[in-house]
Amino acid sequence: MTVQTYVGIDQDTNAGLTHLGRMVRDAWVFDILPETETCAGWDSARMQNLYEQVYAAWEPYAHLPSRLPEELRERHARFYAQAITTARDEGWDPELGEDE
Repeated sequence: MTVQTYVGIDQDTNAGLTHLGRMVRDAWVFDILPETETCAGWDSARMQNLYEQVYAAWEPYAHLPSRLPEELRERHARFYAQAITTARDEGWDPELGEDE
């Protein structure tokens, strides 16, 4: 049986704009993880634990970036703007195709 592991946000598709990459980025926003932690090699149990921590951190803000306090909102905007720029530079197109 092969254990699946996460490739790490720096190796994830679309500059980490995937559900796992967004979770890692949000963990950075809330200081659950240091920005240097990519989560490369983490197994599903460890990623599930991270998901639960990130989910709990978002709860007071109704999971909406607009409800974050200024400092967290700025961190969120910075992390996501950087990822979007990198993804677009690598050819990512945010428009949904007809089959999506």
